[in-house]
Amino acid sequence: MGLIETFADKAIASGAYQPLDKVYVENKVRALVGDKNHDVVTGKSVAEQLVDLAVENGKIEDGQTEREILNAQLFDLLTPTPSAVNARFWQEYHQSPEAATGWFYQLCTENDYVKVAAIQKNVEFTRRVKDGNELEITINLSKPEKDPKAIAAAAHDTAKKYPQCALCIENEGYLGRLGQAARSNHRVIRMMIGGRKWGFQYSPYAYFHEHCIFLDLQHTPMKIGQQTLINLVEIEKTLPHYFVGSNADLPIVGGSMLAHEHYQGGRHTFPMMKAPIKQELTFANYPQVKAGIVDWPMSDIRLVTDDELALIELGTHIIRTWNDYSDPERAVVAVGEDGVRHHTVTPIMHRDGKDFVLDLVLRDNNTSQDYPLGIFHPHEKLWHIKKENIGLIEVMGRAILPARLKAELEEVKKFWLNKDNQIEEAHLPWAKEIAAKRTIDEDNVDDVLEEEVAQVFSDVLEDAGVFKRTDDGYAAWQRFIKQL
Repeated sequence: MGLIETFADKAIASGAYQPLDKVYVENKVRALVGDKNHDVVTGKSVAEQLVDLAVENGKIEDGQTEREILNAQLFDLLTPTPSAVNARFWQEYHQSPEAATGWFYQLCTENDYVKVAAIQKNVEFTRRVKDGNELEITINLSKPEKDPKAIAAAAHDTAKKYPQCALCIENEGYLGRLGQAARSNHRVIRMMIGGRKWGFQYSPYAYFHEHCIFLDLQHTPMKIGQQTLINLVEIEKTLPHYFVGSNADLPIVGGSMLAHEHYQGGRHTFPMMKAPIKQELTFANYPQVKAGIVDWPMSDIRLVTDDELALIELGTHIIRTWNDYSDPERAVVAVGEDGVRHHTVTPIMHRDGKDFVLDLVLRDNNTSQDYPLGIFHPHEKLWHIKKENIGLIEVMGRAILPARLKAELEEVKKFWLNKDNQIEEAHLPWAKEIAAKRTIDEDNVDDVLEEEVAQVFSDVLEDAGVFKRTDDGYAAWQRFIKQL
């Protein structure tokens, strides 16, 4: 059967069209790829073959952006309209929250919005490190490099953008252009959170299972405070099988999208969630809340209760206290001489039965002459593995490492095995240090590499921790708790 006819059948099978619509859908496809047709061949998806056909027929140029735009347009034909998707989601929700998200996630994988094939290329492993914590390591190979033409165009583009950012609701159904992702097949579930209109969508290049994003429908800056906790509670009541958390709202310790209020969530249990309490805390005004300091490289206070009001009140008290708290001897300074705030938290919430579990990770984005990228940021010794900011996902113990490491770490293994290699200069001190203390051979080289990369990530989290896991750090914790 021909490519065009096969894809039309897929559109009908998806439920977006009826059998009577077949000729109409075929002509929709022809408008995108041209009239010349080919038979389906194995080895490539029908959509990929149609994109190739469009290039052959002269309908699009053979470029990365053009191909992505057409691919999204084709899959849009397999996707119901936003109103139909929302109606079906809330219909499924009456059965259960899991049924609703399960249906929506399947839709977003089948219509190629969630790039399943690309995500499967990522390198992933889990290792326990010296302190006893288990950490998850990923080398992100799924997200494509930026189109060189888009990079060149962006250098000279000063016009006001539409959509304003990658999270804005105006992305839903947007064709795309150089520097702006193709979103014809994008769908967003509407919901009310904290009295405001929000959206719920999945991440195209997911970092974990059912990685989703909650976004304010207004383009408004991120802000962590009492309203954040109210919003997280409402999301957990709506989708109790998902965790939800927010990146911090300051540069260096925050995420990459500070201009648009949003949270991340999904169906994954992170290492931090499994970490035990190392010191229980008692708050006299909140006897219904179990509290404690978590045994974790970063500085985390955990609150557990089924009383959502108490959780929000106590959580807000901790955030406000931390925002004004300073310990100058440890470079912990809440407000700079210029009046700029340096303290915030990374709040993360999940459910344990009826209980809400809230982790509040203390963050400080001060810099110094010795640490210009951040005092509580990966230090230079570790940059060969991780130099980027430590955001929400990494706070919880899942490293998102750059794609360059896949090839670079293969050269490290060759170096350890005394084979010809092209090891990067940046990795050499670390590689020599490991070789001096461990016996490495063909049988254990992969294990050694994974263990040592995980240990570097643990050290990264230690650097980002405000109160260190030392006697001095313990004493600093006690001073802050007394202030609470």
